[in-house]
Amino acid sequence: MILGKQLITIALVGALICLLGCGSVSNSPNPGPPPPPPPPQPGLESLNHIIFMLQENRSFDHYFGMLNAYRQANGMPQDVDGLAANATNPSLDGLSLVPAFHMISGCTEAPSPSWNESHVDFNRKAPTSGTATMDGFVTTAARVAISGGFHDTAGQRAMGFYDSTDLPYYYFLAANFGTSDRWFSPVMARTDPNRMYLLAATSAGHVYALPAGSPPLPNKTIFELLDEHNISWKIYATDFAPGPITFLSSFTYFSAHPEKIVPLADYMKDVANGTLPQVAMIEPGYVSGTDEHPAIDPNLPGGDVQVGAKHVANLIDALMKSPSWDDSAFILTYDEFGGFYDHVPPQPAVSPDGIPPQDLFPNDWCTPSRSPGGPTCDFTTTGFRIPLIVVSPFSKKNFVSHTAADFTAILKLIETRFNLPSLTKRDAAQMDMTEFFDFANKPWATPPKPPAQAVTAPCYLDHLP
Repeated sequence: MILGKQLITIALVGALICLLGCGSVSNSPNPGPPPPPPPPQPGLESLNHIIFMLQENRSFDHYFGMLNAYRQANGMPQDVDGLAANATNPSLDGLSLVPAFHMISGCTEAPSPSWNESHVDFNRKAPTSGTATMDGFVTTAARVAISGGFHDTAGQRAMGFYDSTDLPYYYFLAANFGTSDRWFSPVMARTDPNRMYLLAATSAGHVYALPAGSPPLPNKTIFELLDEHNISWKIYATDFAPGPITFLSSFTYFSAHPEKIVPLADYMKDVANGTLPQVAMIEPGYVSGTDEHPAIDPNLPGGDVQVGAKHVANLIDALMKSPSWDDSAFILTYDEFGGFYDHVPPQPAVSPDGIPPQDLFPNDWCTPSRSPGGPTCDFTTTGFRIPLIVVSPFSKKNFVSHTAADFTAILKLIETRFNLPSLTKRDAAQMDMTEFFDFANKPWATPPKPPAQAVTAPCYLDHLP
């Protein structure tokens, strides 16, 4: 009987111990709530100032065709689709080939990037076809020289190129920061419609400048969009003068906001003081000759590439040495290719608004008298390839984008950063440029020291190279 009571007691004690230490009951401390999730990785919101500047009339191969050689010499991957060693174009008479060559003069007579010439550059024998032969550059440059009284009546200047010995500042930035070998102007035409695309993501059907006396376009520009969402902006003009500025006068909005268009000296002050607006555009020196535009008068050398590069270097150096560097990006590109050779064809694009060309002349390509139709006869094809440099503390090191885009991607970047709607179907279809940046690691928190841009190249127009 006593033994039975002992067994019952032992069983009760065991059950009590199990209640205290078995199953869901534990003697361990209460673990408490789970730890909070890690903070999100920094992103595009880290970029508080977007500065962009379009210089004038240079193609990618013309400026950066030798970028692989520079990258190789500096231990970087050679992943740029640049100028081939055997690059040529047929002569005007079609009986010989003109090879690409290194320019010695920092100045050159301008070929033409206009609608008709661009289409012949695209395909010398069938300018409105869908087949890009990229063989008309010398032909169009020769015809422009003959009709305009230029020296280079053979059109050879279209095949000239520069390298890192001529443009050391640009080559350093393009190799160390971000660039692209698939970056295009928006339309196969001259400066005016391309700059319209920069401002409004459309040229409203124009392939030429607005005729003198025409009313400006009412289309919404990126700057009106910024105002609608209380995003600060300024336009810094290199050659500031009261009144309308060359290409801004194409749109009605700017005449109502002259206070936002200021001298370039204000940029230098805002950079130094950390008072840059959220979005800034820098207008080139069209009058002072710092815009890199080739010479349009055979008797007045201008558009020295080194003088223009030196001007840009002053602007970027000032940013890199300032408190504004920490959260800014400076985007440098060109408004169109200038008529200089490039081997990569224009790319398919989205029409911004369904409006076809409205201002073609009767004998222009794509009119009934000159072979209408074809993919290059509407705004569904980009222009030619142009240089791009993305300079920022967030720029990926040695980055080369291979994503086809035109420079309305700058608008898409601004729209994405500040949560804005698109202006047209064209900018809506672009990449947002975030692939150029590494916001988590900030690769260039300490900016590099680029080489000085020399201005020692001779400047002449009467002979080549």
